[in-house]
Amino acid sequence: QVQLVESGGGSVQAGGSLRLSCVAFGSGYDGYCMGWFRQAPGKERVEVARLPTNGPPTYAEDVKGRFTIWRDNDKKSLYLQMNTLKPEDTAMYYCAALRWSLCRGSILSQDYWGQGTQVTVSS
Repeated sequence: QVQLVESGGGSVQAGGSLRLSCVAFGSGYDGYCMGWFRQAPGKERVEVARLPTNGPPTYAEDVKGRFTIWRDNDKKSLYLQMNTLKPEDTAMYYCAALRWSLCRGSILSQDYWGQGTQVTVSS
């Protein structure tokens, strides 16, 4: 079993920054493929960024150059630095540990999700 706990959401004005954190509880964190997803009201959940166990990060087109994902395996943590935030970034953000069939190299056979942290960007 894997438990994920996010923190760091909040309300900021456009152009501001936030850093999201996610702590994983469970063994084998080094082998997890991790990602950040977001879901805006009335919309589907979409991938924001992904960090495989042994590959470069990938980003959604609309956050490239503004968001940075990284991990600290010693702390079993995942981070998302969000700069130059826009009102359209407003959403619930979720940390995820992805299964191997969805993300090459992952040791997990199913996906795990955190409870989410709200990010609100005002204009």
